[in-house]
Amino acid sequence: MQISDTFRGLVNAMSGLGGERDKAVAGTWAFQPLERQQLESAYRSNWMARKAVDIPAFDMMREGWAWQADEAVVGQIENEEKRLGVRRHVLRAIKLARLYGGAAIIVSDGSHNHSLPLNVERIGQRGVSFIKVLDRYHLLSGDLNTDPLSPNYLEPNYYDVASTAGGSTRVHPSRVIRFIGVDLPTELETLTDRWGDSILDAVETAIRDATSGQQGIAALIQEAKVDVFRIDGFMQRIQDARYKQAVQDRFGLVSRMKSLVNAVVLDKNDEYEQKTVNFSALPDVQRLQLQIVSGAVDIPATRFLSQAPQGMNATGEGDERNYYQRIGADQELTLRDPLERLFGFTVRSALGTYPDDLWFRFRPLWQMSDKERAEIFKTKADAARTLAGTGGMSPEILPIEALSDAMVNTLEEDGTLIGLADAIDEYGKLSEQEDDPAEIQAAMTPQLPPAAGEGDDDEAVADAAPRALYVSRKVLNGDAIVSWAKSQGLGSVLPAADLHVTIAFSRAALDWMKVGESWNGELKIAAGGPRMMERFGDAVVLLFASSELSWRHEAIRAAGASWDHPEYQPHITISYAADGVDLSNVEPYRGEIVLGPEIFAEVEDDW
Repeated sequence: MQISDTFRGLVNAMSGLGGERDKAVAGTWAFQPLERQQLESAYRSNWMARKAVDIPAFDMMREGWAWQADEAVVGQIENEEKRLGVRRHVLRAIKLARLYGGAAIIVSDGSHNHSLPLNVERIGQRGVSFIKVLDRYHLLSGDLNTDPLSPNYLEPNYYDVASTAGGSTRVHPSRVIRFIGVDLPTELETLTDRWGDSILDAVETAIRDATSGQQGIAALIQEAKVDVFRIDGFMQRIQDARYKQAVQDRFGLVSRMKSLVNAVVLDKNDEYEQKTVNFSALPDVQRLQLQIVSGAVDIPATRFLSQAPQGMNATGEGDERNYYQRIGADQELTLRDPLERLFGFTVRSALGTYPDDLWFRFRPLWQMSDKERAEIFKTKADAARTLAGTGGMSPEILPIEALSDAMVNTLEEDGTLIGLADAIDEYGKLSEQEDDPAEIQAAMTPQLPPAAGEGDDDEAVADAAPRALYVSRKVLNGDAIVSWAKSQGLGSVLPAADLHVTIAFSRAALDWMKVGESWNGELKIAAGGPRMMERFGDAVVLLFASSELSWRHEAIRAAGASWDHPEYQPHITISYAADGVDLSNVEPYRGEIVLGPEIFAEVEDDW
């Protein structure tokens, strides 16, 4: 058996695998890019093609970016971005690049001759007149730079903007910021004027197959039920016009009578049969086709199809987290470079210069819960204490002043304590304070109980006697919550004066002094956010989220307090007499919640 020199793979002469009898040997890859008209038709007429283009572009720009600078500077930049429509134009550029394989943003300084270079260093305030997005078919590339030592190697030396009225306008490449679709192999880039492929070129087959499946199922629905009548001598006699008319009249009458009396009336010798189509396997086929499309466009089915996760204990969280991580990587790898070029113009147009310490970051797409943020904050705080040393239990690893500066940068950049850097600038760094280093070290050190035999000196301050602890806050705007509860029909509602939030309930005895005090005497929970109605035993409670309460609870636990439940969830008990109320029909209270100062009390046995 002769095997082709170009064949690659397993060959088995006995079974014919890889030989002339193997049909797979004849398979070859072929590529025919979709023409512009086909791309536009698919995008405008097919929901899967539109989603394949739009969803990643939308997600890349959904949260946008955040400038790291003084508040006044950020305000000037964001106002200029609004004037020029930067975010809207960038989103459109990404969409057009994914659809057509390439697009660009043209920056205009208001001059009449755009064929001249635009020096970004000379842009002053309001120096950018407008920006405009064009796809690759309206922005025609000129001859390419063939100098391999040039920074613009294999990029166009000029562009021509095609006009619908005929003719073109030449634009210098310094004014053009390119957005590429799907990258091509290097040797093919010169054939496409350095543009890329459309995202639809690689996924069009999967989309077309799924669309054909949908249309096939829709066509079968029209044939879901067919009435079949058998009439003796029908084919021989149908040639007679009078017989043909009689048949039509007869079965028209049969159809009308069937709809009126739900019966079919026929002659004794006529036969009647009804055929139906079995659709039981079609949903699985269609679901598989849609999953293939979802994989082809690299978007989770929960996002692409807007469907709930399938399977026991399935949440879809892992798939979406991985997807958002990929989008974040795309932002850094493909979007940051054109944005930095664009911002070189827009920032100077806003400020007149580009500060050396100005930078931006993409806001994360995956948002952590309040509990996750609290846990991360606590972990970082504990790590900082370890690095600073713990009062003799471990040596100081880093100077406290250096650690303080690093923690300020970390907490500011990750969004944990926004505005911390400005506050440090106003009140001064730790290294600029005149506090005793011993006092600073003591503040960083968790307090430990004295060893046996210590603390007997009359001048020493003894620890307070350990006791059980109950910490709560009264609801100061309880009247508003009571009015809401009565409007929802929650039965006998607790008086406004009795509404409160429990922060800690420790049956274990501990030193209250080590618990310390909260930073906030009065605490306001902003309107909105996650709110739910639940039953805790006989009680109906309003659940809400509060990072401050969660952090405070964890701090009291760290001081030695016990807690009877697996986790802490801030809530307000509304009623103990709402047994007949369906909570699924109750709209949670979504207004502001105002809490008073912390109240410390000892746990009583009858609680």
